[in-house]
Amino acid sequence: MKTAFISVTNKGRELTKDLMQRSEFGNTKRFCFHKASDDKSESFDDIKKLTETVFRKYDALVFVCACGIAVRAIAPFVDSKLTDPAVIVIDDCGKYVIPILSGHIGGANELAKKTAELIEAQAVITTATDNGKLFSPDSFAVSNGLIIDDISAAKEIACAVINNEKIGIKSEYGYKNVPSYMIEDDSCRTGMYIGAESREPFEVTLKLIPKNIVLGIGCKKDSSIESISEAAKAAFEKAGKDMRRLCAVTSIDIKAHEKGLLEFCKMYDVMLVTYTADELMKIEGEFEPSDFVRSVTGADNVCERSAVRYGGKLILKKQILNGVTAALAEMPVTIDLEKERF
Repeated sequence: MKTAFISVTNKGRELTKDLMQRSEFGNTKRFCFHKASDDKSESFDDIKKLTETVFRKYDALVFVCACGIAVRAIAPFVDSKLTDPAVIVIDDCGKYVIPILSGHIGGANELAKKTAELIEAQAVITTATDNGKLFSPDSFAVSNGLIIDDISAAKEIACAVINNEKIGIKSEYGYKNVPSYMIEDDSCRTGMYIGAESREPFEVTLKLIPKNIVLGIGCKKDSSIESISEAAKAAFEKAGKDMRRLCAVTSIDIKAHEKGLLEFCKMYDVMLVTYTADELMKIEGEFEPSDFVRSVTGADNVCERSAVRYGGKLILKKQILNGVTAALAEMPVTIDLEKERF
């Protein structure tokens, strides 16, 4: 999780310094008010201007200040629970950790709990499903790599859970840890459908689409993001798959720093995973070989082999467009209804 720590006092500066050193936080950066900064942080004069800069660049914002300061700082930039970053506030003395934005989908609630554990503070969680230890469709979707197709349906499901209604479930994939109030029954008013088909088995259906399609890519040196994007879109269209299901991009290790490929991955917010030629050639299966590709890379097929190497089943063989080869593999899915985001 790319995290920005923002503090306004000397106490806050010391707290963010301590938190930044924790392995639980990944890619982090500290921002300190100029009157209480140090040489390992970036100083700022205006917290609203700083927030405008970092709001869309980070997955999480951790404010160490009064709640009111943080609320006023983020207010102009709040857009949607589907896209807003997680925002938590820690008081200056480190006694309380409060999630104030994107508690479920952004992961602020779980981030607050983990942070509170680290500094021996009290996490203050206000969402009804969390306080009642009930099923949250938002958190469930994020933790299982599922796309929420209609956020209004997710709200209906959450309300139904709080009101002790039975929730129906239909899934194209296996699932486990089913709560007592969730049943396989079409008569339920509200329910979840997990899959990629156009199905609405309930009056109010929350459709959850799995992000489980791996895109294998082979490309010439200095291939543009435009050519890679066109090849990727053509592959998904050929396979009849929703491109929102893209979960990873794979290739050979000599493409690990290919600019167009990295830009494509950044645009779709997915990992680029690469393998050596030896690793690719050890994969068993029927792949379309190319003597030319083997002479250049050491592997007779990059896109198909790398997609399968990631762990999926090949669902679209090599497609060629503008000097880019693309193949798709589908990852197995097992749904855990109790899985948390962190």
